[in-house]
Amino acid sequence: MGELRAGVVGVGHLGVHHARIYSELPECRLACVSDLDKKAGEKTARKFRAKYVKDYRDMFESVDAVSIVTPTETHHRIALDFLEKGVNTLVEKPVTNIPGHAEELIEAAERRGCILQVGHVERFNAAVKKAREFVKQPRFIEVNRISPFPARSLDVGVVLDLMIHDIDIILSFVNSPVKNITSIGAPVFSGKEDIANCRIEFENGCAANITASRISYKSERKFRVFEPDRYISLNYEKQEFVVYRKKKKEVRGPGDIERISPSFKKTEPLKEELKDFIDSVRTGKAPTVSGHHGLTALKLALTISEKI
Repeated sequence: MGELRAGVVGVGHLGVHHARIYSELPECRLACVSDLDKKAGEKTARKFRAKYVKDYRDMFESVDAVSIVTPTETHHRIALDFLEKGVNTLVEKPVTNIPGHAEELIEAAERRGCILQVGHVERFNAAVKKAREFVKQPRFIEVNRISPFPARSLDVGVVLDLMIHDIDIILSFVNSPVKNITSIGAPVFSGKEDIANCRIEFENGCAANITASRISYKSERKFRVFEPDRYISLNYEKQEFVVYRKKKKEVRGPGDIERISPSFKKTEPLKEELKDFIDSVRTGKAPTVSGHHGLTALKLALTISEKI
């Protein structure tokens, strides 16, 4: 494959970073961006030396790979149009808001021989990647993801907006079917739930407790895994990772527990995600987060929302 041409549909808060990163990657060239906001689209195009089109359908012949960074309710229509034209597509999370629509995207990608990747960016967080070397038998998982009220992503509730990140990570750590779900939540500043808590029980005995809020005055994203003989803690935002484990068979006090901080290089998760996408397009390998992964996370997130 020669020069790979990348494009971005939707250059708002997150989409502009997709454009920036594509313009920086040596493996591809940012060829085109599209946004209904002409001013924002032209500004992004000028900044990163790309072409601007208002209608995304005018991009079909100009790109080999595209990021869809638009409101969730538009994902299905836009992504399906690109896939049907044979364009490799990355769709920001959640993949869609309806499972049947996600299934249509998966089918279209398979039929056209295209890459379909879903933007669950925390999979590419350096701390999460390092934790995979240590998480062996999770018995209990506790997650807190809270942030200030946003001016965006209000077309979905906090479960599909924020909690779905952690749902995807948990599913990738716990290799077991879900047995039971209980959840609570409430709308506060929007028409959908702005704060939510759920407990997921798996058939292998593991349980996960997840809290997500977009009405806090501070930001915190912490993930803790408890398993026999050790406790693993990671901070998504700071990309910090710590392991607490037994030093001897019987623990009689704090002195019998050691704290280790494995070394690893911090990275920009979104850049790692887009590099993975471009690599899949170039080599044909399966993406780290496939359409099937996105669909599984979506189904569980919708079940949690419905119970709320």
